[in-house]
Amino acid sequence: MEKILKAAHRWMDEYMKSFYCDDKDIMFGIGMKEKHTGYVTAHARELALHLQLDDHDTGLAELIGLLHDVGRFRQWQLYKTFVDARSEDHADLGVKVIRELPFYGLLADEDKELVLFAIRNHNKKEIAATDSPRQLLFARIIRDADKLDIFRVLAPYLTEDGGEQAGSSAIRNFMKGPNGNASGENGVFAPGFLERFVNGQQVDYTMIRTNEDRKLVRLMWVYDVNFAWTLRRIRDKGYIDAIIANLPPLPQVELGVSRLQEYVAEKCSRDDIVCI
Repeated sequence: MEKILKAAHRWMDEYMKSFYCDDKDIMFGIGMKEKHTGYVTAHARELALHLQLDDHDTGLAELIGLLHDVGRFRQWQLYKTFVDARSEDHADLGVKVIRELPFYGLLADEDKELVLFAIRNHNKKEIAATDSPRQLLFARIIRDADKLDIFRVLAPYLTEDGGEQAGSSAIRNFMKGPNGNASGENGVFAPGFLERFVNGQQVDYTMIRTNEDRKLVRLMWVYDVNFAWTLRRIRDKGYIDAIIANLPPLPQVELGVSRLQEYVAEKCSRDDIVCI
């Protein structure tokens, strides 16, 4: 596994640099994804160590973190967007890239399927059904590692002014989502959003219409965090409180926030136990 990891890190570094260019907007997006890749790789490894996985499986978690968003770079090259609904699912695109990599062929067959399963499912609304507890575990690890850093990436976009100051027009376009709306009137949510938030449910991203919707989506992610280790870090970095502070003071919002805060307190008090 150590040999494969070294080859993977070397390849990924060269691959990301191959997208460098003189266009400021393009470089902002590539740089953002390059930084995100580094953070998620580290988070995946840290989480694996927390779960007391052996050296081999810790290496697998690191490899999955390193490659989880490899499809984003080809997506940007082909479609000039990071919005899956306007182009191609970046996880599925990443799987196509990974199958072509020489070091992928060095993995055992079971590990090949595990890597592809975890990466294919890292961005889906729900993890696909599987009879493999190991595949499910690694899909949960990468989803948590990814969400932990996405909270950091999206932190500047809580307000319209913050979004304008945060980066390039390309990234602001990315934040609009599949419906192309950058924002809506303050306090206005798409139909069904508040009800789902109050009930602790996830939403389909195609339902997003307003900036307030996007804030609620980030809070709803909390219910999809798999490990207490991850949620404690999201909480301790202040990401949850910052989003709550930027929501409109509506009764249903307050009800949903109260439920979410109770959930966070209970989940963060748990121990993470892995049985595979």
